Amino acid sequence: MLTFHTEDIDFQLDNTEKIQDWISQTIQEEGGTLSFINFIFCSDTYLHRINLEYLKHDTYTDIITFPYSNETIESDIFISIDRIRENAKTFDVTFQKELHRVMIHGVLHLLGYGDKTEEEQQAMRDKENFWIGKVEPLNR
Repeated sequence: MLTFHTEDIDFQLDNTEKIQDWISQTIQEEGGTLSFINFIFCSDTYLHRINLEYLKHDTYTDIITFPYSNETIESDIFISIDRIRENAKTFDVTFQKELHRVMIHGVLHLLGYGDKTEEEQQAMRDKENFWIGKVEPLNR
């Protein structure tokens, strides 16, 4: 089950059924088993508080993923819409594309992909681009 929520912002995700199908397909084709993912869209301030409280990091970030199981995909994924907007401008991409990149980034972490080393970062970026290529046609 995939659900979408907001905290302290006014935001509505477009094409929720298509996004659910896309993420479910990603998990299935990557060999994972989906139990649930709650996507929580929030502000920089909200995510910064979570980062401080749970991870002891005093930084702004675009995403924090909390996995709850090693057996199946069970997670809360918090995404800062403020960061997505800013990063879209910085990277000269659409808001939608940056949002999809961040969403699939969190899912790929749950599937075991890392991003600590340069090799891991490249593998993660390649997978992000592959899966973004699968969702972008759905938005036309």
